[in-house]
Order: sequence, then C-alpha cells, then structure tokens
Amino acid sequence: MKDLARNKKALHDFSILETFEAGIVLKGSEVKSLRMGRANLKDSFVRIIKGEMFLLGAHISYLESTNAHFRPDEKAPRKLLMHKKQIDKLFGSVSKDGLTIVALALYLNEKNKVKAKIALAKGKNIHDKRETLKKKDADREARAAMSNFSKGKI
Repeated sequence: MKDLARNKKALHDFSILETFEAGIVLKGSEVKSLRMGRANLKDSFVRIIKGEMFLLGAHISYLESTNAHFRPDEKAPRKLLMHKKQIDKLFGSVSKDGLTIVALALYLNEKNKVKAKIALAKGKNIHDKRETLKKKDADREARAAMSNFSKGKI
C-alpha cells in the first residue's frame, strides 16, 4: 500500500470513529499526477448526493504534458465507489447523528488501483484539539526519555 496523498488536517480537526475504503473514478492523466504526488486533500470532504458518494474539494493538479483539450478540472467532484448498503449506513449516520465524512488518504492497493480511505468523523472543539496536542507532546517526550535511558545517556 503506497500513500499518494494524505489529509493530516482531518486528524487534527476531527475525531475518527470508523474508516472505510472506497474506489474513486479518475481519468488517466489524474492517475499519473497522483503517482507523481500532485494532490491535496486538505479541505476535502465527502457528500452523498442522490444515493451516490462524491469527493469534493480535493485538488489533483494536471501534468504539463497533458493535452490541453483533455485537461480535467483540478477541483472537480470525483465519484466514490462503495456498496449501496455501506452508502446507506453512512447516510444514516450523517443525517441522524450529525457526523461528517472526510477523506483521509488516497493510496494504491495491492492491485495498483487508486483507492480512497474515508472516515466517519465527529468534529472536535478547540479544547479537544489542545488536549490532543498536549497528549502528543507528552508521548513524544516519553519516547525520547525511554530511548535516552535505553542508550545509557541518563
């Protein structure tokens, strides 16, 4: 599994409840630019429209070698492929519980197909974000202290 693009901001802004894997409909030039790492998922989210899932706000740059007549829109909505039962489950969670569906990553699976890792998430408050940062700093300091102790520096 090779990561092509990650959404680091989603882990900061949301608490992840459940993750899913979805296929994504792309054009050939978009796949090439994804392989070159020219994608940004920072402000992307997933919306369910008429029983179909779409990735909105994702930016996939086109390559300079792409023909001018066939250049896709960089911020176009891209269809996500999932089973109908999974889409209905997500739609129920979003509409009933007020949750959000965010894109966490785009990656290549074992068969070299581009997949999207999406998550059912709940938004964090400001104090929750601060608590997460404090916990991350404490864990980092603890790991550093343990490695220094094991090396015999202390």
